[in-house]
Amino acid sequence: MSNESLIATLLVGLVAGWLAGQIVRGTGFGIVGDIIIGILGAFFGGWLLPRLGIHLGVGMLAEIVNATIGAILLLAIIKVVRGGGFGGWRRNY
Repeated sequence: MSNESLIATLLVGLVAGWLAGQIVRGTGFGIVGDIIIGILGAFFGGWLLPRLGIHLGVGMLAEIVNATIGAILLLAIIKVVRGGGFGGWRRNY
């Protein structure tokens, strides 16, 4: 992995993790937590979305959207498994 691809991966992970934290919790997880959540979300989204027939295209923005969707789904699964349900999600009406 080149330095440029490592930086791009960390940047996508940071942005996606922060966005997922904002949507699910109403706050982020800190820089390291956002990166970890975002990178795990990118793997999960990259695996799941093509199986559902969803293809977002190529480029940095598509990767961020893919990773954000994956991170949101990952956080939702974790929240349900831990017994929190969906009741604690922040609503943006």
